[in-house]
Amino acid sequence: MPNLSGLDASLYPFDSQYHELKSGHCMHFVDEGLVEGPPAVMVHGNPTWSFYYRNLIRGLADRHRCLAPDHVGMGLSDRPPDAQYNYTLETRVSDFGEWMDSVEPNRPVDLIVHDWGGAIGMAWASRNPERVGRIVILNTWAFTIPGDLSLPRSLAFARTRPGAFLIKSFNAFSALAVRMATASRLDPAVARGLVWPYRGAPSRRLATLRFVQDIPLSETDPAWAVLAATEQNLPRLADKPIMMIWGGKDFVFDDRVLERWREIFPAAEVDYLEHAGHYVMEDAADHIVSRVRAFLD
Repeated sequence: MPNLSGLDASLYPFDSQYHELKSGHCMHFVDEGLVEGPPAVMVHGNPTWSFYYRNLIRGLADRHRCLAPDHVGMGLSDRPPDAQYNYTLETRVSDFGEWMDSVEPNRPVDLIVHDWGGAIGMAWASRNPERVGRIVILNTWAFTIPGDLSLPRSLAFARTRPGAFLIKSFNAFSALAVRMATASRLDPAVARGLVWPYRGAPSRRLATLRFVQDIPLSETDPAWAVLAATEQNLPRLADKPIMMIWGGKDFVFDDRVLERWREIFPAAEVDYLEHAGHYVMEDAADHIVSRVRAFLD
């Protein structure tokens, strides 16, 4: 059992499950609700972890099998050094696919994605459209960055040498995210829960840094080819029921990103939450749980 000292168990009351990847690293995941129920798979981003979906897991568990993995280096999963793990988008997609083959190899799954979870989950989905039922998109992307868009200053700074030092040494990325990614002030226990896995030694924050450094800004960046292929294959998912729930005060993915999603999936249902931020699940949990329950039904 993992040591959850300092984490409010009432916020994250889930049993821990682990899948050992072919690489030898273990992915932690939550598996709650009805085993025989329709599977709902929730894919987190950076610097969150399965804790981000805690309200949705509890809100769907009476009728769904709720699955929420922690990416390698995140949450309660293993934290290998660079010499033992390739912290790139393609590796993330491969890990996710391997985990999916283990936990739900036969039934179509409903996919819920946020932030980097969109790039990872939608890349897998576009390669395996027959394994996807419904899709819920929460402030994310899965396509190349248009040339007229630039990184927010906070992300641009995080990719510099001083930014990398602050992230690894002082947990700056995760700590600032709980202040900048919501439109409302978080309950202190929730804020602690979001940053909880990344406290302590600098090695606990390697993955949060590598995710920032893997943001593809040009065709020479490793993740660019993955996103370009995903963008080309997204129309393979156009016949799926899709709902977008979008926080309008997102400092990372603004309305231009939402418009790109609408171009790709013009038939999708869109729920625009004007006063919610990037961590849209934190700003509008009750509303989102209700909407997702109805949509998945």
